[in-house]
Amino acid sequence: MYFAAWQGVDRRRWGARGALAQASRGKWARARQYALTRTERTSRLAERPYDLRHAGISFWLYPGVDPAECARRAGQSVEVLFRHYARFLDGFREQANRLIEQSMNEWRRVSQGDVPEGG
Repeated sequence: MYFAAWQGVDRRRWGARGALAQASRGKWARARQYALTRTERTSRLAERPYDLRHAGISFWLYPGVDPAECARRAGQSVEVLFRHYARFLDGFREQANRLIEQSMNEWRRVSQGDVPEGG
């Protein structure tokens, strides 16, 4: 649906932001009309092109995609990503802490001479 809204938008004339604004006025409404069911159209689902962008970034972050990669794909800085998607990134901190703790425990085990069986 997002791409359908962009068809025919003269991005050279309007620039990236202006083209998006133009698409969101008429073409976006037509794309929603075409792509969504009647029930979906009466909801706020994909009301603006930005809604899909936000959903896409959230969808990438939730399963654990690297925030730097998400920022790169979204065309924004990691700082902006952290500012706007902090609730998704809290899980990364917890996961990072678990990985660091596992690594430290493994290092302690190996440095004390504990070697896994068969090793």
